[in-house]
Amino acid sequence: MTKKFLIGHAENKEKSTGVTVILAPDGAVGGVSVRGAAPGTRETDLLRPMNSVQEANAIVLSGGSAFGLEASCGVMDYLREKGIGYQAGNHRVPIVAGAVLFDLDYKEFAFPDKQLGYQACEAALSDNLQQGNIGAGVGATIGKVLGPDFASKGGLGLSTLQLSNGVEITAVIAVNAFGDVYNEKNEWLAGVRHPENQTAKELLLHSTPYDMSGQNTTIGCILTNAILTKEQANKLADIAHDGLALSINPVHTAFDGDTLFALASGEKECNFLSLSTACVEVVRKAVVQSISI
Repeated sequence: MTKKFLIGHAENKEKSTGVTVILAPDGAVGGVSVRGAAPGTRETDLLRPMNSVQEANAIVLSGGSAFGLEASCGVMDYLREKGIGYQAGNHRVPIVAGAVLFDLDYKEFAFPDKQLGYQACEAALSDNLQQGNIGAGVGATIGKVLGPDFASKGGLGLSTLQLSNGVEITAVIAVNAFGDVYNEKNEWLAGVRHPENQTAKELLLHSTPYDMSGQNTTIGCILTNAILTKEQANKLADIAHDGLALSINPVHTAFDGDTLFALASGEKECNFLSLSTACVEVVRKAVVQSISI
């Protein structure tokens, strides 16, 4: 993974919530794609191709539902102290985007606050390959179609691929999906634990689901050292959702707020078709990694 990006985690494991921060101190061209119908996000409009700011300084993936958006304020403070951000008048304003997942009911009510966001920045490292029950994945669960008592534990997954010409691409995904997770052979890995082994999809087709409105969501970020335009970064984030569709079923439901970001550090020329193909694969693998370690 390119050293232009730093990844840090902080969590309250006693109350099972946490935050994962991806820092781009030198700035990175950013994009975003929101596919779920129940998102909780920050600064996504700023990343759209038609808007003027070209680079982001951080992506925040947080538990705590909408309360967890507070963690981004700690990231803002950390970056401001480092003099990192967009030059606006006499001040540097850090460009920090983020998304949240719902973990409020997993144990005690808690959410990643400003202090936890700051701590995640302090812990950020290059080549940080930590995954599992960490950061934004601490309170994540999978397959809540029958409610939380029948769900599996989720987590945070990470996957990296090396392409030609030194191009790298990494996916960091926190999986808190309404649907079940499957491997590349379409074998069930995690999700609803039904007494008769029915899947989430089967239950939805033949019965009324437990009311889990807004209590799910898979969020993540794609990192690459490729040279991309803002339009391409947004397209990469959009294509990345295919990786979710290959590993989660059902996906992008009315109860999920699935949101994926993309950051490009602009170091290597790339073939965008190759990059986008690799993007789908690293997202799929990261989802599987989130629950298989």
